[in-house]
Amino acid sequence: MPFPYTRLRRLRNSSKIRDLVQETRLTPNDFMAPLFVVSGQNVRKEISSLPGQFHESVENIVEHAKKIRDLGIPSVLLFGLPDDKDPVGSSAMKDDGVIQRATEQIKKEIPELLLTTDLCFCEYTSHGHCGIVTEDGKLDNDASLKIVVEQTLSHARAGADIIAPSGMLDGCIASMRQGLDENNFEDVTLMAYAAKFASSYYGPFREAVNSAPEFGDRKTYQMNPANRREALREVEEDINEGADIVMVKPALSFLDIIREVKDSFLHPVACYNVSGEYAMVKAAGLKGWIDEEKVMMEMLLSMKRAGSDIIITYFAEDASRSLYS
Repeated sequence: MPFPYTRLRRLRNSSKIRDLVQETRLTPNDFMAPLFVVSGQNVRKEISSLPGQFHESVENIVEHAKKIRDLGIPSVLLFGLPDDKDPVGSSAMKDDGVIQRATEQIKKEIPELLLTTDLCFCEYTSHGHCGIVTEDGKLDNDASLKIVVEQTLSHARAGADIIAPSGMLDGCIASMRQGLDENNFEDVTLMAYAAKFASSYYGPFREAVNSAPEFGDRKTYQMNPANRREALREVEEDINEGADIVMVKPALSFLDIIREVKDSFLHPVACYNVSGEYAMVKAAGLKGWIDEEKVMMEMLLSMKRAGSDIIITYFAEDASRSLYS
């Protein structure tokens, strides 16, 4: 009688049985699609560092968002690029700012689309840092929280369903939650960039929104990529402050952190498949070095398998089309 070893190959014999026992599945409902809104009329210009992504004026963003909705993607993440920058990022707090106007129009024309706004100052400040900077070049965390609340309320008044603060400031979620609740915006959801690492993968995005720091770096307020336990402390702190959803950013090099966050907390977990991760696949695909579609789907599947409930990705539209094909 042969040795009774398990023949796992039986579960791989055909595509039908492989599909039957597949453990992790992607759907368009897993994705949140980033969009970049700019001032002007009839603007739609491809971003050189992010092939397939565009700077779009408000009316074109609305039409783009309709196509995203039609693909079954439930949410977009909106980034704004202002015309004017100053040391305190004052255009970020204006009710007639570019992201506020886009938010109002999207919610008016596509109310069923879940609209998430990115909240930060790096795109709006002349120095490229995520808040108010002191004379010696350091980010003033507590002073920055005051203008973060002003920006939060402007997004809420415009109609944002979810607000996602990306500055990694201490006490940010607590300040935002208090400001929202005191101004009758209790139903606005907060998605914290809870474990945001000081990563080298952000380069294409910083070119896309012209937000690279004019001096220094962001290592004093973004996380050291070497630190796992600190990431869990950051997530726990944001949950205690009132975050509804917690995020790990970037995704691909931090799948272990996604899994630990998923296993350690009961909150929904998002991950951000960031610009550098996207651009590498696009560049290699254009060169013919990889099968872009297969690599894209394998990357996104790894993020879902690691525990992500929400995958913020520039691949959202391409992946949704692939899933429908």
